Amino acid sequence: MANRIHVGGHRGARGLAPENTLQGFARAFALGVDSVELDVALTADGVPVVIHDPVLNPDIVRGPDGRWVAGRTRVRDITRAALHRYDVGRLRPGSAYAAQFASQTPGDGARIPALIDVLALARPVGAVVDIEVKTMPDRPELTAAPARLVDAVLAAVAVSGMAGRVVLRSFDWRALHHARHVAPAVPRAYLTSPATVAAAAEWWGGCDPARHGGSVSATIAAASQLPGTIWAPAWRDLTAALVGEAQALGLAVMPWTVNLPQDMARLLRWGVEGICTDYPDRLNQVIGTG
Repeated sequence: MANRIHVGGHRGARGLAPENTLQGFARAFALGVDSVELDVALTADGVPVVIHDPVLNPDIVRGPDGRWVAGRTRVRDITRAALHRYDVGRLRPGSAYAAQFASQTPGDGARIPALIDVLALARPVGAVVDIEVKTMPDRPELTAAPARLVDAVLAAVAVSGMAGRVVLRSFDWRALHHARHVAPAVPRAYLTSPATVAAAAEWWGGCDPARHGGSVSATIAAASQLPGTIWAPAWRDLTAALVGEAQALGLAVMPWTVNLPQDMARLLRWGVEGICTDYPDRLNQVIGTG
C-alpha cells in the first residue's frame, strides 16, 4: 500500500490476548500498532476504568472466589478497589465467546485496569490511546452521564501527560458534543452502527441526518467542525462510494472491527485511512503484502 495505514488494536488485541487488560495492550504494542482502542466506564467512586460491558460479563469475569460472575453487577456500583479483585484473564471455557476467540492466549490474574494505568503503559511506546466513552442513551441506568464520564477521562489524560496522544470516540454523540466544548483540540471519532444510525434521534445528541440529505458523513462533518475528524463505522456498512464521500468532506474513515484478511484488503483498496481489528498481526500481514 502506498500510503501509511493506521493499525488500531481493538480492546488491545482481543483475538490474541485478554481484552482491555494491561497484558492485552502490551501485546498490541509489541505488534507495532499505531493505537489501541479501549472502553471506559466510571466506578462508584468516580474512577474511569477500562472495561467494555456496563455489567460484569459472565463470559470474561471471575470473582474474588474464582467463580464466574452471574452478570448482574453494574460497574458503576463497584469501587475501584473492589473491582480490582476480579480476574479477567481468560474466557469462560465452553462459552460461545471463547469459541469466537479460540486463539486468545489466557493470562490468569489479569485485572481490570484504571484508564490512567493504560495511559502510563502507552506513554513510552508512542502509540495513541483511542478511548471509547461507553454511555448508553437507551439504557441510562447502566452508566454514568456522558458529560461526567468525559470529564473524568479528560482529567486522567491531563494527569498522565497524554493530552496529545488520545482520541475520544463514542456511539453516544452527546459525549462528543461535550468534549467538543470542553476540550476542542482533542480529536474525536464518531462511531456508528446500523442500530445507532436507525435510532439517530436517540444516539446522536440532536444531530439529524435528514438535514444533510440522509448522509451520515455529512452529519458528522457538520457536528464536528474539526479538521481530521474520524468516522468509525461498522465495516459491513461501508462502500467505496461512502468512503469517498466522507473523505471529500474532510473525514478520515477508520472502520471497526475488521478481522478477516480479505475484508481488510478490500477496505484498504477503497482507501480507508485505518482499520481497528482484534488481530493486528493479520492486518500487518495484509499491509505488508499490499
